[in-house]
Amino acid sequence: MLWRKRLSQAERARLQADPESAFEASLTAALANLPDEVVASNFTARVMDAIEREEAVATRMSSSRWNWRWLVPRLVAPAAILLIAGISIQRYEIHAERTQALKNFAMVAASHPLPSVDALENLDAIQRMSQVGHADGELLAALQ
Repeated sequence: MLWRKRLSQAERARLQADPESAFEASLTAALANLPDEVVASNFTARVMDAIEREEAVATRMSSSRWNWRWLVPRLVAPAAILLIAGISIQRYEIHAERTQALKNFAMVAASHPLPSVDALENLDAIQRMSQVGHADGELLAALQ
């Protein structure tokens, strides 16, 4: 309202009652007292061109370079999930292999009963029978 027309006394009194409006009114009056500056006829076009150039550079920079601040948080979470999943799968497979080995051992132990005590008494003689004997060189020489 301050910029559109000159205010009447009643309108000025109403503005003075509100502190923000009074500040704006004094600011508008101070700006009105400033002298007009001479600017080039193409000032607005030059300002708009400068803004468009800055926006184009910002767009080019954001699309041509890796934005690590955007990329790293989006890669860390999936990498952590994959790492935890891989470790969990590996531990599960190790546990499954051990469990299967224990089951196989128990099955073999149950299918073959332990030898009797009589067989164990002659174990030394049985083991000596399975050993390959070495030829006695002196005895062979004496026999020839």
